[in-house]
Amino acid sequence: MASTLETINSSEDLKRLKMAELETLAAEIRAYLIQNLSRTGGHLGPNLGVVELTIALHRVFETPTDKITMDVSHQAYVHKLLTGRREQFPTIRQEGGLNGFMLRTESAHDAFGAGHAGTALSAALGMAVARDLQGGQNHVIAVAGDAAFTNGISYEALNNIAAQTRRMIVILNDNEWSIDRNVGAIANYFHRIVTNEHYKHLHDSAAKLLQRLGGKTVRNVARKAEEAAKGLLWPSMIFEEFGLTYYGPIDGHNIPLLIETLEFLKREDKPVLLHVLTQKGKGYQPALDKQKKFHGLGPYDPETGETKPAGLMTYSEVFAQTLVELANEDKRVVAITAAMPNGTALDLFRPHHPTRYFDVGIAEEHAVIFAAGLATQGMKPVCAIYSTFLQRAFDPIVHDVCLQKLPVVFCMDRAGLSGDDGPTHHGLFDIAYLRGIPEMVVMAPKDENELADMMKTALTLDGPSAIRYPRGVVTGVARKAKPEALTVGKSEVICAGDPHRTDVAIFALGPMVPMAEEVATQLEAEGYATAVVNARFVKPLDKETLRTYAEQEAILVTMEDHVLMGGFGAAVLEALDELEQDGLKLSVPVVRVGWPDQFIEHGKVDSLRQKYGLTVEGTLERVRPLLASKLSKRGSEAWPEHARHRIAG
Repeated sequence: MASTLETINSSEDLKRLKMAELETLAAEIRAYLIQNLSRTGGHLGPNLGVVELTIALHRVFETPTDKITMDVSHQAYVHKLLTGRREQFPTIRQEGGLNGFMLRTESAHDAFGAGHAGTALSAALGMAVARDLQGGQNHVIAVAGDAAFTNGISYEALNNIAAQTRRMIVILNDNEWSIDRNVGAIANYFHRIVTNEHYKHLHDSAAKLLQRLGGKTVRNVARKAEEAAKGLLWPSMIFEEFGLTYYGPIDGHNIPLLIETLEFLKREDKPVLLHVLTQKGKGYQPALDKQKKFHGLGPYDPETGETKPAGLMTYSEVFAQTLVELANEDKRVVAITAAMPNGTALDLFRPHHPTRYFDVGIAEEHAVIFAAGLATQGMKPVCAIYSTFLQRAFDPIVHDVCLQKLPVVFCMDRAGLSGDDGPTHHGLFDIAYLRGIPEMVVMAPKDENELADMMKTALTLDGPSAIRYPRGVVTGVARKAKPEALTVGKSEVICAGDPHRTDVAIFALGPMVPMAEEVATQLEAEGYATAVVNARFVKPLDKETLRTYAEQEAILVTMEDHVLMGGFGAAVLEALDELEQDGLKLSVPVVRVGWPDQFIEHGKVDSLRQKYGLTVEGTLERVRPLLASKLSKRGSEAWPEHARHRIAG
């Protein structure tokens, strides 16, 4: 006999179910999520928390006609299950399978793609205004967690909703968490609403009315209860001041109450906000016990919730450990994160220096300007922000940090490919958006020791700097006792090649260095003199070492875990042009290995590198034809002016 879940492919199927069957469906979805994600990994906790809310939304509204946006959209797994993607669900976050976030190209039911916070309200308002201009009657619903309300974009949207649309529903999904527990005044504000006993009593009464009655009677009586509570506690509620009629808080796991309330709000001809209380990880004790871990994780044992222990430290952990040591030595060092203490490992720094640790919530722009302010007063702020999230703060980096030449250190976790999370989380653009800014120093370590050295280096500078390092475990080299400052702009020649006539010189950046060494080993075995250079610095670039090999007419190869456009390889080409403008005659081929000018899908890192040619063999396939041409011309003009091949990707 088919389970209830197996009979659901649309909102019409949900409408046929009785309330008791909806409760059964919720239990089946939870069990299904726990079992499936134990194999693929994913955002388990957030999705367990929105099961009943998502069921109610699809029972009351009809997508894709009605539009539902979800902030970040990592909590959209239940939405996917209820909109015809159940059979594909075991492929979620796997190459060629379902994306871990909403994706417009995946389904018409995904009204707006997302992977970063703060987008749901603005996007929904755009859809509502478009509906109004076109004379439509459909509904637009934005679902945003309480963490999203620490994000400035959400308030920019709130400032415009009442003025720009006649009808829209905002659902505040309040579970007190983003990845870590929410912080700041907004989180405290929501907590005061939820925990006030008098307010809770009045809302319980309103909830019972909503379940029993309907229409005008509910509107009048429930609003009186709301107004009495708000008048007692505060002169006005913040959302009311923005022009949204506020309802709640109500139990986000009570399906009948959610359905009745949404049916009621569906008839309201004005912008409204419904405050629902949910429990992240509901129904699975390991996820309740370890909220941070089960926000998003890899495969685990569904019975115990245990994951396979990693044998090595991660780059994030090395970063945090090093920062603790550097802060021990210098009281001016402070650490800043934007709601990612666990992801950046700054939760390991916090116990050692609690007064010098700052979590500003999902507010990257504020984090950067806050750091700039600290720097003006002689502090040494270190901003630990994922590469993909730092791009949200581009203007403050330019305007507030670099223009004033302030010594802020940006430690960019998850630089390069971020695997299963896909295009919203790949850190493939940071070199391009940082290296064009005056005063900025940009570094990338080949291993954990070099990460520590670069952090030490950054804290000696009197201007801004950025260090990009990958997600995942370190290389496992023997750790040095103490980090040492590097010479800014100086690369490391790992293998010098032939001092008189090197055939190939590989300039590799960060985690691509080991691959470069493998390429060199293969070329040496084939009889070619090959040099390997650990670039270390994208800006300033080591032009002297580059010049050395260019003058030997070596084939130059650049390797980077970044898009080619505007990346490290592009910086090398620009440097060669500058050397030529200085009067040098340089006619050498340049082979650039990196990611193409497109958004890279989700999948395993090794598999995606294989697909796009960021491999040893892929590099050799591009170099060997040039070597054959070079050898055939040796003794004459080896590389005539027209022969500089600027080969991309």
